[in-house]
Amino acid sequence: MRIADMNWMQVEERAAQDDRCILPLGSVEQHAYLSLAVDMILAERVSVDAAEPSGVPVFPVVPYGLASSFADFPGTVSLRLSTYAALVGDVLDSLHRSGFRRILIVNGHGGNTPVTALVSEWLNAHRDTMVKFHDWWRAPGVWAKVQEIDPAASHASWMENFPWTRLAGVAMPEERKPQIDYARLARLDAGRKRALLGDGNYHGLYQRPDEDMMAIWEVAVTETRALLETGWD
Repeated sequence: MRIADMNWMQVEERAAQDDRCILPLGSVEQHAYLSLAVDMILAERVSVDAAEPSGVPVFPVVPYGLASSFADFPGTVSLRLSTYAALVGDVLDSLHRSGFRRILIVNGHGGNTPVTALVSEWLNAHRDTMVKFHDWWRAPGVWAKVQEIDPAASHASWMENFPWTRLAGVAMPEERKPQIDYARLARLDAGRKRALLGDGNYHGLYQRPDEDMMAIWEVAVTETRALLETGWD
């Protein structure tokens, strides 16, 4: 259940009965020909779909993240690490005050991973709470399904091209993009990263059939739901 569909009294009652909630994390950054909001769209949607049977509240996705590598692509928004850590910490504090003690963070952007260090510190100060951090797109089941379909998959490639991340009227290139030099990319500033990346796709086709994408999505929802429903000990 989306928090947007609840009032404060319903949240209070819900948390008293079931102290689980989901916090999606996203990013606004270049994704080649796809929406700049791919990471936030997918993190929130997989959270809502996973929580649907149980009615666990899903908070609005945190839209902005750590995207400094793409700073030279217009439309990309990147927070400083200190800003992001403070933001996520404040959100976790708020969820705790609301009565939630089992928090699943569903992350949609690899650059946000440093927040795991903040979560570790936060848990030491909130010892009555458990937090799981879930990179949904590279979780074991999802990644295995991606590799089964097409191992040439990466940022801004076909594996992020779902019906709900495409833009109306934007045609996808038909070629398979060669793999970039990841080691070189890691040592470059944002300007030289943009020059190396070109349109932003790291590797592979730009689009695959929707049947492939729905097969991946089914695994993603199942895997996320399993984390929500089990292993809280």
